[in-house]
Amino acid sequence: MLLPEVKTMETTPVPGGSEGGSGGSELEMARLIKQVSIESPSHKLKECIFNFDEPMPDVPELGARVKVRNAGVCYRLRSASSSASIKSLDVLAMGSPLHHSVRDTSLFPGYEVAGTIDSIGSGVSDAELAVGDRVIVYPYEGHPPGYGEYIAVPEVKYLVKIPDNMSLSVAAMLPSGALWAMNTVFRAREQVTEVIKNKGERGTCSVLLVGTGGLALWALRIVRYFWPSKEDHIKITVACLRDEGISILRDELGIDIVQWSEDLYEEQLVDRTRDACGGTVDVVIDFSATSRSVRRAMKCLEPGGVVLVSAEHAESFLARYTKEAEKSDQKLVAVQLGSLDQLKELVQLVGTNEIEPPPHHIFPADRANEAIAKIGKGQIQGRAILEFPEEEEEE
Repeated sequence: MLLPEVKTMETTPVPGGSEGGSGGSELEMARLIKQVSIESPSHKLKECIFNFDEPMPDVPELGARVKVRNAGVCYRLRSASSSASIKSLDVLAMGSPLHHSVRDTSLFPGYEVAGTIDSIGSGVSDAELAVGDRVIVYPYEGHPPGYGEYIAVPEVKYLVKIPDNMSLSVAAMLPSGALWAMNTVFRAREQVTEVIKNKGERGTCSVLLVGTGGLALWALRIVRYFWPSKEDHIKITVACLRDEGISILRDELGIDIVQWSEDLYEEQLVDRTRDACGGTVDVVIDFSATSRSVRRAMKCLEPGGVVLVSAEHAESFLARYTKEAEKSDQKLVAVQLGSLDQLKELVQLVGTNEIEPPPHHIFPADRANEAIAKIGKGQIQGRAILEFPEEEEEE
């Protein structure tokens, strides 16, 4: 297998500032920081990882600058290149040895950030935050892609303080992947409730969850926390795209599993899935979100059923499959990332151990290529987290 080629690029340090920012000293503006960018991959995943030297970002007047400690190799696509990224995913899904790794879009950069407040803007009067506080960053619109040692956040409202007992590596899993899983579960609940109501008190809603990575593990644990009493009325089956996560699903969560092996014909996979689910299903949550998985999910779906996909994938899928879905009275529903209030609730629940985070593996930021290679081989259960050195480690 070809490993991603890591390229180092340098930029000339120039004075700059965020909109509405307070500027910085000449020394700060001349200081270079490290940034890793994991771009949309080609079918061979070559030249998709870049190391940059960038100028230190200025401190926004109403925001803050955060020293990044950990960043999740996250699920969120960059909005500016979502269509191109979808095409990359489809190419990879056609037979690349790494195609299983990108089924949960886990190769895209930089929206799960945890670290400490390095500096606060001169116009901030919020007494709840202080320099040195440990925080995560809500992935607001315009959040810069890429993993940098420092990030400038335009408004302090996007910073969520994390409890002392929560590690920064765990915290880095929350802002994008866990938050999206939480909002998807909440959106699925609406459909599940309607199905159970229509089937009666003894009825069961069948749910197919596609994917075994961190998103699926988050979703299942969130379901068990919020609606344990409804589990008798919900049958959840997980379609595994790779071996990663299967042991957790089977041994810890007791979930029924169907393996989506790409060695089988499509009709065989559909029949296998229906057998595992006990027939067609009422709701599909597709965390893998490729055109192949969505089409397969629709073939396993009951008339009147719903397929939930990320809003960042939805544009392509809605255009491609809406008419086909309407013929079977099915729906494709786009699920947004989740709100800032939901993220704050999630921090509290994980901090008090009421929801257990999935396992994760930490990689130094300068070894991002190793993380990608391990993801591609299905060797990481849960999540991959990049880690930047502390100041004393850099010296």
